[in-house]
Amino acid sequence: MKTLRLIFCAAGLLTAGILSAKTPAPCCSAAPEPAKPAPACCATDEPAAKPAAEPACCESLDAAAPLSPHSLYQLEAGFTGDDGEPVTLAAFRGRPVILTMFFASCGYACPLTISDITRIRDLLPADVREQVAIVLVSFDVERDTPASLHAFRSERQLDAQWHLLHGDSDAVSELAALLGVKYKQEADGMFSHSNLVTVLNPEGEIAHQRAGLKGGLEQAAEAVIKVAPASI
Repeated sequence: MKTLRLIFCAAGLLTAGILSAKTPAPCCSAAPEPAKPAPACCATDEPAAKPAAEPACCESLDAAAPLSPHSLYQLEAGFTGDDGEPVTLAAFRGRPVILTMFFASCGYACPLTISDITRIRDLLPADVREQVAIVLVSFDVERDTPASLHAFRSERQLDAQWHLLHGDSDAVSELAALLGVKYKQEADGMFSHSNLVTVLNPEGEIAHQRAGLKGGLEQAAEAVIKVAPASI
């Protein structure tokens, strides 16, 4: 039921052309009251009488906060990274995400999209660039195994900022529906599909989508800058 509510909500936003780009509030309070103990993730070895300096971000507090109804991180489906480790989309909470769906054996559109994402990243200021997670989710659930995606990473020389995910058909179709991506496997094994680059804010809400191939790179970079936290 949660997935159905997400799909309905995302479809309504995409149809209306209204996508949330709200930057989340800082995850720790500006100054804890002296009478209250500091949260565990903000605790230090300093005596209680001496307030500890607040860290830039308190991830465990952020992770405990409720997600908005528009967050893709409510998707419960699991994926597997090209390192063979299980991962959910919610693992990227707290940072801006550039997300696209692709398949590794694509000979034209997907390589262009990956090149465009590389150019978008290059347009970002250094402090924003280091925060970004780039997530590629494959349509090809049969051939794009984690091992195949790992070989693709090596072939394309993608660094650790890129996350290549394999999922089962249900996980892939649910995510595609939330993003507004259409795809279909043809008789020759190739896929016809939408070409969308999606920017998610740190809470997993769609902040921007670039449709098509080439162009729109500056606008996508501006969307990433807009949603990036001041510090991470």
